[in-house]
Parts: sequence; C-alpha cells; structure tokens
Amino acid sequence: MRIFNRKFFNDFGNLYRFRDANAALGAPASGERRVVFFGDSITDLWNLDASFPGMNYINRGIGGQTTEQLLLRFRPDVIGLRPALVMILAGTNDIAGNTGPMTQEQTAGNFATMAELARLHGIRAVFGSVTPVHHASPAALNYFALRPQHRIQALNAWLKQYCAGERLGYADYFSAMADEHGLMRRELADDGLHPNFAGYAVMTLVAQAAIENALNQTVP
Repeated sequence: MRIFNRKFFNDFGNLYRFRDANAALGAPASGERRVVFFGDSITDLWNLDASFPGMNYINRGIGGQTTEQLLLRFRPDVIGLRPALVMILAGTNDIAGNTGPMTQEQTAGNFATMAELARLHGIRAVFGSVTPVHHASPAALNYFALRPQHRIQALNAWLKQYCAGERLGYADYFSAMADEHGLMRRELADDGLHPNFAGYAVMTLVAQAAIENALNQTVP
C-alpha cells in the first residue's frame, strides 16, 4: 500500500517553496530574455549558475514532483515570472507513481496543458526528454525498478512527436546520456537517476542548444 506524505494534504503542489523568491525577483529588466528551468529533482539539483555562468537562469525545480504538481504551480513559478522561455523537464516521477499511479495519457495531458498556458502568455516552451536510468549500483536499484525502460521510451516518443507537431523546442537529454542498451551511462549518475557533475555537463550542452534554437525561432 502506498503511503502518501501528509504534506500533500496541506500543500500538494508545494506552492510556497518559491513564494518569497518569486516576490523578490520582480519583472524582467528591459531587454532581458528570462529563462526558467521548471521540473523535479533533476532540475532542483542543477546548479544553473555553475553550468550557465553569467546567464542568470532561474531554477524552479522541486524534488519528487510529478506533472500534476508542476501544473498546479505553473502560474506562480512560471507565468508570474514573465519569462521569454521555460525549460520543462518532468515525467520520471509520473512513471514512478510518486503521487499515485498515472497513465501516459494523464502525463501527456499535463504536458499539453503547460504548453497551452505558455503559448497563451507568450512564453516559448522547451520540453526535455525523460532521462534514462541504470541499475549498476545498489543505490540505483530502486530508482530503476520504478522506471521501466519501455515507459520512458514511450513517453519520450510522445514528447518528441508532440513538440514537432506544436513547434515546441525539444531537448533530447536521453539520447545524449544513454548507452547502447538505452540505460543511463554509469559515469553520468552515481545513483542511477540523478546526474552527477559529468551528467549535468552533458545536459548543459543539450539545454543551451535547445534554448538558443527556441529563442531564435519565429513564434507561430
């Protein structure tokens, strides 16, 4: 039986995590093309200042979250910050069932709603592919068991197709991080899921290329 964290009953989306930081941030400066990184622990643990020096990218990741929770905080943590672009990396915790069992259709619907909200508010959106996992260390076994490869690959196939059809950006972290078996390259994640320094170095190159491409495209 899955035991839900009591905090879900008080603040399911963790809306207060960034409340003060958002208030202090203020509106973008004239000419600023603000970029928000939005997602779960893989974003939360990403030291954006170190990976993207001088870019002042904003991190709005919260560990453990599913797309249901991200959708709840999309307005305060993305729309309210008035970015030019949002980088969305999520879905691995949907597959793991962090907030209860979820189908791919439910996850896809949440992604689509975030894309629609972004477009409505003039924000360019880039979806990141779900990153691979490995089972090469004891710490990795639980993460791997909860994230079947076929579900990761199916969600990534949908994300890639959806982004192409909707003219959204797509950051293909999976292809850059996976080995010949479709598993996370061992040297990129010590625990099988969360990137280490080398893993984030790979992701940084993928993300920056996707950001530059999206910002330079004509909005449909």
